[in-house]
Amino acid sequence: MDISKSTKKKLLLAIGAAAIALLGVWAWGNLSDNGPGEGFVGGNGRIEATEIDVSTKLPGRVQEILVREGDFVTAGQAVARMQLDSLNAQRAEAEAGRQQAQYSAVAAQAQVTLRQSDVAAAKAQVAQRASELDAAKRRLARSQTLSAEGAASVQELDDDRARVRGAEAALAATRAQVTSAEAAVAAAQAQVVGAHSSVDAASATVARIDADISDSVLKAPRDGRVQVRVAQPGEVLAAGGRVLNLLDLSDVYMTFFVPETVAGRIALGSEVRIVLDAMSGLVIPARVSFVASQAQFTPKTVETESERQKLMFRVRAQIPPELLNRNIQQVKTGVPGMAWLKLDAKAQWPKSLALDPRVAAAAVRD
Repeated sequence: MDISKSTKKKLLLAIGAAAIALLGVWAWGNLSDNGPGEGFVGGNGRIEATEIDVSTKLPGRVQEILVREGDFVTAGQAVARMQLDSLNAQRAEAEAGRQQAQYSAVAAQAQVTLRQSDVAAAKAQVAQRASELDAAKRRLARSQTLSAEGAASVQELDDDRARVRGAEAALAATRAQVTSAEAAVAAAQAQVVGAHSSVDAASATVARIDADISDSVLKAPRDGRVQVRVAQPGEVLAAGGRVLNLLDLSDVYMTFFVPETVAGRIALGSEVRIVLDAMSGLVIPARVSFVASQAQFTPKTVETESERQKLMFRVRAQIPPELLNRNIQQVKTGVPGMAWLKLDAKAQWPKSLALDPRVAAAAVRD
């Protein structure tokens, strides 16, 4: 049966299309880049960075937030402020308490001085009573001699004996007064110590409130970029309430997974090359900074369903801080890509994973 020209043309087009498809399949299988080959292992992952939450230490109301999402901040920079009305009132109260304690300490010291003067006066009286007792004893001795010779009456002798006993009692009383005055001095000195302790306690309270006031100005703990403003001005937060979320762009890495068959061959510091999906022409140098000590099943985001039955080890590839600092404006997190790790020290990186001269210096270990 004769075949029309149109039918022949359609048949030839179909055959040509099938040939092109077969050629494409062959080219994909034989010419596509399937990695560096032997001596290397790879895994897919995403660029990550250390996240830092800037939170309020005390409960309170957010007064203002000084940065916007995407802003770069430096360590110690003020990024938000909490309302201080309550803390300022507490500080005023604590300062008044400290002044009162200081006045009490001055008054207690004055009491010590007063009691010490009482001791001095009592000791002077002791000296006076001792002198009177000595005079009374001398008079009694003369009276006894004169009475024995008949030159003095018995009444005079009895009077002199009474004077000695009175002087002795007076001396004992003044000595007791000295002991009481010295005890009063000790008590006053104890009050001084207590008053100074009250001053110290009040000063500590003022210092604590000052620290709370200082902490109410929230500062960036390190250099980074504001990722999320969690709270807004006017919101009331509990203690530890998150205000901002920062990314430390000096600590950027990619986490990927390798089979358990090669995990034992990976050493810390091993060389890694990262290629991001969004910038396939740029090769980023990195070093292994962490290898898990325990295997786990492969996460669903890493391989196909069948591969999830295999045990894998988590590996972290750290990007050099020098490279990050030079390109801080271009650093993005969450970008997917592929990490290739060199297992064999003698293996040579292929041209597709060669480093750009501008970033090659950052691949050298410190």
